[in-house]
Amino acid sequence: MNKAIIAIAGAGLLASACASDPYSNSGPNQTVRQGAIGAGLGAVAGATIGNNVGGGNAATGALIGGALGGTAGAIRGSNQDRNNQQRYRDSQGRYYYCYDNRQDECYWDNGQRRY
Repeated sequence: MNKAIIAIAGAGLLASACASDPYSNSGPNQTVRQGAIGAGLGAVAGATIGNNVGGGNAATGALIGGALGGTAGAIRGSNQDRNNQQRYRDSQGRYYYCYDNRQDECYWDNGQRRY
């Protein structure tokens, strides 16, 4: 049983270490990064708790912990991303957002990329 816990923990940590944002060339954004880290840590904690409590099923605990941890991490990362946005208005009065004061990575209010 200890080998299963080690394997699940290792897989969770490897998955969280490789997180990147497929939609940007500038590396991972905080929503993706924090979500992956939360999923990895939640899977490890869930596997440990699932193994020691109840029926002793580490896999079920890892799945539940990964889902809850990933959700919590993504929410936290989304809040950090929102704090990193700068809001601007173009000459026609439409609002758009740019990340980290970079004018090459901007999006309209509806989420479409502004070119």
